[in-house]
Amino acid sequence: MAVKKACESFSKSLINEVQRWGCMKQTGVSLRYMMEFGSRPTRRNFIISAQFLHKELPIRIARRAIELEALPYGLSEKPAVLKVRDWYLDSFRDLRSFPDIKDANDEKEFTQMIKAIKVRHNNVVPMMALGVQQLKKGINPRIVYEDLDEIHQFLDRFYMSRIGIRMLIGQHVELHNPNPPPHVVGYIHTKMSPVEVARNASEDARSICQREYGSAPNVKIYGDPDFTFPYVPTHLHTMVFELVKNSLRAVQERYMDSDKVAPNVRIIVADGIEDVTIKVSDEGGGIPRSGLPKIFTYLYSTARNPLDEHSEISEADAVTMAGYGYGLPISRLYARYFGGDLQIISMEGYGTDAYLHLSRLGDSQEPLP
Repeated sequence: MAVKKACESFSKSLINEVQRWGCMKQTGVSLRYMMEFGSRPTRRNFIISAQFLHKELPIRIARRAIELEALPYGLSEKPAVLKVRDWYLDSFRDLRSFPDIKDANDEKEFTQMIKAIKVRHNNVVPMMALGVQQLKKGINPRIVYEDLDEIHQFLDRFYMSRIGIRMLIGQHVELHNPNPPPHVVGYIHTKMSPVEVARNASEDARSICQREYGSAPNVKIYGDPDFTFPYVPTHLHTMVFELVKNSLRAVQERYMDSDKVAPNVRIIVADGIEDVTIKVSDEGGGIPRSGLPKIFTYLYSTARNPLDEHSEISEADAVTMAGYGYGLPISRLYARYFGGDLQIISMEGYGTDAYLHLSRLGDSQEPLP
């Protein structure tokens, strides 16, 4: 297939504009700022927010579009990556061709447009995973994955930026909800119970384990159910779901043919002054020390890839117990997005502990790759 460079399907003036906007400075926002600003959803604030996004989103999107053009090992030329690049260029064009936002009607139209942009980018993660898979198929087996460090670093930046873009759009759109649930400001829950979110995420992970293996280990949660702090419940759900799913899979596979009862997966929620820490502990046999560096890379999964050249992305939306190897690195980015982190400590022959640190201060700026 002939490689379609961006300039062939997009006008030269658009490509030049992308280059120009990609050099501009990004502006980060903190969880606290989003929360305080969003707690006063006045018409004027909607317009201010839309004006900010009208300038900020093209800068962030342009940066990613430029990077998508210049990836190593020919990744930029893979059909799936070209598709993602086109989505970014289309979104940049939509934003730049939208006139200045002066009143409530402009703001309403702008909100509909960025909503559509968010939907356009829904499948970026599986599509990029497919691109990496297309690269792996044709890559020289002598190249070790550690040498593909450039690609890992690019994907870290790319997905971190995507989390930020989706947070900003989602926050703006959700603020328009005329009847928000109590304590909810856009995407943020000002009194989120980590124990409750962990319970819901665990139940979701168990039902998938049940579907895949016919049974699932129990999950026990320790922590104060009344403790709350401001955070984004969907982000926390994504991270805990991923960690519990990995633990359930490890325990299930270790005890599948055993007479012994599979041990519980344990979740402990601790509230410190700086951090809320959630520990997910399993006795699933652990990970060898040599394998630990690989678990945060995008080119490694111990499971069969549910995405392949022939599957439609929509089919691949069904969550499996072991996805395309992106769960852990992306969970770590979600944690870092608001100033937290994710660490994995393993005892080979016994089990694994995952420590999810969430900053409860809420005043760290977004990382801006």
